[in-house]
Amino acid sequence: MLRRRRLPLERYLEGILAGDRVVLARAITLVESDLAADNDLSARLLGAILPHSGKSRRVGITGVPGVGKSTFIDALGMHLIRERAERVAVLSIDPSSPISQGSILGDKTRMERLSVEENAFIRPSAARGHLGGVARRTRETILLCEAAGFDNVLVETVGVGQSETAVRSMTDFFLLLMLAGAGDELQGMKRGIIEMIDGMAINKADGDNRRRAERARAEYAGALHLFPAPADGWLPPVVICSALDGSGIAEIWDIVLRHREHLEATGELARRRSRQALEWMKELIALGLEDSFRRHAAVAARMPELEDAVSRGQATPFAASRELLDLFYRKEK
Repeated sequence: MLRRRRLPLERYLEGILAGDRVVLARAITLVESDLAADNDLSARLLGAILPHSGKSRRVGITGVPGVGKSTFIDALGMHLIRERAERVAVLSIDPSSPISQGSILGDKTRMERLSVEENAFIRPSAARGHLGGVARRTRETILLCEAAGFDNVLVETVGVGQSETAVRSMTDFFLLLMLAGAGDELQGMKRGIIEMIDGMAINKADGDNRRRAERARAEYAGALHLFPAPADGWLPPVVICSALDGSGIAEIWDIVLRHREHLEATGELARRRSRQALEWMKELIALGLEDSFRRHAAVAARMPELEDAVSRGQATPFAASRELLDLFYRKEK
């Protein structure tokens, strides 16, 4: 496959600030690149667009399997474009399979209306076999989308597990989508996920399912009151909605807007963004050190032997890691 030619920094910057979706897509490809030749240009580009970023509403969306996240995002995006005349960027995170990349490539096709809108931009991100890389690149992509003038950035997590923590650490509002009549989902979900959310919506509340959705809403709202009060003073609302007929979508966005006002009034938005920036810096340092470690010639040569020895029980993980670290630091000295 032929590699797409890099653009000059000025062309990337000019296109992004003009809202050119083609240039934006190429810029995202640049920052996602693992090639050393792209690193410098990527860093300079991010530095140049930083003053133009940070103004969007960053919303993370997760949910139980089969809850209809893609259909919900399609409906929410259309509401923002048609009713509020705003631009929407959708970023998908999938930490599952480095081969099939889970379902993220299918998500774009399922957002049938949003995918053809001029004021929408949908970008699925490959996992590359580890969550950290996706989280790092998604943070960078958020900045690029903000500089391109997107008023709202919706970050979708496809998997259930570590991806929730990653998405929560890069967004301002975290929405959990649930289903009615599916048993003890709330009880079975990890406490940590529930404590991270800023709002919950019971989806597919249409037709004969609406009454069950109302009951589920009351049950979930009651269950949330059992958790300790959030430090920022915001109690997550629980509502019902239907991505199919559009009911409840506007109400959910009103909650997002009220939450934003709450964060700004209390100063929590600035503090949250500051914590996220510091966390991002630490992640990049850790990833950079790991990359340098794995590229070290002596480490790369010895690693397969030690991995085999550990897997066979012939060496302890502690001893193997110490030996590899000694090899790495020997060069540094």
